[in-house]
Amino acid sequence: MRLHSRARIVPAAAAVCALAVVLAGCSGTTKNDTAEATTPGASDAKADPSAPIKKGLKIAFLPKQINNPYFTILDGSGIAAAKELGASAKEVGSSDAKASSQVSYINTLVQQRQDAILIAANDPNAVCGALKTARQQKIKIVTYDSDTGKDCRDLFLNQTSSEQIGRSQIQHIAEQLGNKGEIAVLSATQNATNQNTWIEFMKDELKKPVYKDMKLVKVAYGDDDDQKSFQETQGLLKAYPNLKGIISPTTVGIAAAARYIGGSSYKGKVVLNGLGTPNQMRKFVKDGTVEQFSLWDPKKLGRLGAYAAASLASGRITGAEGEKFTAGDLGEYTIGKDGEVILGPPTVFDSGNIDDFDF
Repeated sequence: MRLHSRARIVPAAAAVCALAVVLAGCSGTTKNDTAEATTPGASDAKADPSAPIKKGLKIAFLPKQINNPYFTILDGSGIAAAKELGASAKEVGSSDAKASSQVSYINTLVQQRQDAILIAANDPNAVCGALKTARQQKIKIVTYDSDTGKDCRDLFLNQTSSEQIGRSQIQHIAEQLGNKGEIAVLSATQNATNQNTWIEFMKDELKKPVYKDMKLVKVAYGDDDDQKSFQETQGLLKAYPNLKGIISPTTVGIAAAARYIGGSSYKGKVVLNGLGTPNQMRKFVKDGTVEQFSLWDPKKLGRLGAYAAASLASGRITGAEGEKFTAGDLGEYTIGKDGEVILGPPTVFDSGNIDDFDF
């Protein structure tokens, strides 16, 4: 991805939200018969920064759902990076965005004796039992895009600060609306960790006096399904005739909402903002349906995932705060509190820079 000089970078916020959740148990096939069932992960392990990246590692990407354009780009980039490191890598998953589907895939990956699993969790609780079983078998767990509880994984790769994403979504649409009017949020699934965290920061941002004339009237859920997101957009606009703006912090949702608004009488009257990819949103920016939206580079997040997983599986890092690792051409990263690694700030896309990006 090329960053044009006209591209605007979203300002950084002050803090990152860490989530703690209640965990459930699940069984699986062992990778190492001597692994202790009561000790998930290897918290007492010591990192060896000089250790070579092991060849022949088996790495699996488990997105929220396959055939989602965002995850296709992200996982494809991660798989390519893993192969550069001498690992074998693949993407597995279901076409639905259900946590129960992810659990069955995790159990299968444990049976296949993967060295590392990267997962974008559909539910912070439901997948934890299976992930704990995987960690008991010395499989490294990296969450990306959407986290689980910190004791269910080794690292969480956050696209950018959760607070930064949530607050900036309100800031952007407020600027477009002149800080006035009713707004709604079109989210993914009700249990999506990242979506819910961002929405909480949106609500908190709206408490500021500068937004006293703005009101969040509804949070709708399209389940990261194109048709349902399309229908939810239609429902929001019919249920709230004074609605002035919609925020959709999901690539599936914003594209579906843009398709509905762009073909209706609401075009030019209702502002749509959120998170999307340039390729899926380009036509909506050029025809005036959408003025701007934002996103990080999913290709970079995929590459970061591959390097993080390989570094964990090779013993270069353990996931402890303060440890550092190099992610190829992305440079050096430092592990933060609770095993969080932040990719970097997102970019705002508009008519002035959208043709400078291809993903």
